[in-house]
Amino acid sequence: MAAPSEVSGLFALLNCVKSAGSLNPSFHFNYLVTAKNRKFMKAFIRIVLALLLFSGCSDSEEKLIKKADKLHEDILTVDTHCDTPMEIVETGFDLGIKHDEGCVDFPRMAEGGLNCEFFAVFIGQGPRNDSAYNQVHQEALRVFNSIHKNVDKNSTMAEIVYSPDDAYRVKKNGKIAAFIGVENGYPIGKDITRIKQFYDLGARYITLCHSGNNDICDSSSDPKGPEHNGLSAFGTEVVKEMNRIGMMIDVSHMSDKAFYDIIKTSGAPVIASHSSCRALCSSPRNLTDDMLLSLKSNRGVIQICILSSYIKTPEPNPELENKMKEIRDKYGDQKALSDEQRKSMREEIREIRNKYRKLATVADVVDHIDHVVQVIGIDYVGIGTDFDGGGGVDGCRSVAEMKNITVELLKRGYSKTDIAKIWGGNTMRVLREVQELASI
Repeated sequence: MAAPSEVSGLFALLNCVKSAGSLNPSFHFNYLVTAKNRKFMKAFIRIVLALLLFSGCSDSEEKLIKKADKLHEDILTVDTHCDTPMEIVETGFDLGIKHDEGCVDFPRMAEGGLNCEFFAVFIGQGPRNDSAYNQVHQEALRVFNSIHKNVDKNSTMAEIVYSPDDAYRVKKNGKIAAFIGVENGYPIGKDITRIKQFYDLGARYITLCHSGNNDICDSSSDPKGPEHNGLSAFGTEVVKEMNRIGMMIDVSHMSDKAFYDIIKTSGAPVIASHSSCRALCSSPRNLTDDMLLSLKSNRGVIQICILSSYIKTPEPNPELENKMKEIRDKYGDQKALSDEQRKSMREEIREIRNKYRKLATVADVVDHIDHVVQVIGIDYVGIGTDFDGGGGVDGCRSVAEMKNITVELLKRGYSKTDIAKIWGGNTMRVLREVQELASI
């Protein structure tokens, strides 16, 4: 029998060879620790060492990175949600410059091999009256304008796109494709015509609610609980209008009942632009397995959100909670803040999160992808980071590190065809079908 040090060393070597795809360590290890032929053990160790010299642990990692680089050259890669436009509006953040702060800009997208980004026109939930509706409508138009101006200023690097064909064309031309989505249907108010206005400005999805109930549907996180018991009567009109004009319906953030109402109501596939799996993380923002099955029946897609608390149920972190409470108390009502105050608040939040937050990992993110594939199949999953809105995990804190997700997928045996679907093919399929079903 081998000495304990030999066995543990062999097990480490076998794990290393496994990563190169050469051996199954659990089988060989279980056999070897029960073997009594010391001569065989030594011979086997020599074989393992020879394999390592041939392939090498570090070499295998380098090979995976090179393979990921090649994959990203060949496939369309899409992130369906970032909140970077908040930075653009509040600070004049230039997407064409590589930054040290924030998560998304065009140079880092190129570095991380990300071709397409959905930039969110986000408006936080507020009062629901005519005056507020007019105000937030103007705010939304301001964000649309800021996205267009920023992309136009960097037209040698990027282009606003409106369809899958646009996205593939822009990638072929060596530029970045900038899609637009609206996060929260609040700025629609009760004026159904604003949906078409947003579509004409480039929006290709609307997340129907955010952290509070609105006139369209109930949120998954409103502290007051449900108001409409799902989708409202006005919300039904919104869904039908979005189907009519060919805009994707985003079910992220909404209550379970609202989700099921939309699945029943929509005549086109829907997306969850930045949600994860409740079976792996108990957040109400995530989808249950039954919801995943309903999504499959709708031919929709769930875009795994890499916001850490949606990936892994957070452990108690009183230090972080106390620091965040201090910031909330310091700044009070966000709607009353100036752009400069919002900028300062976001900088303080980022510093505190970086210092105190315990992040999930890229491997944890891919666990959620694995789960969706196991429950409903490879055709219904993608990635929506929520960068600059809290998204980011250890190993993927900005768009510059997106290939780390691909490396992990390769380690788990996903094929090029599989990865192409996860990274953009599934989302583009849904957008294409939604647009083809439009009746305008």
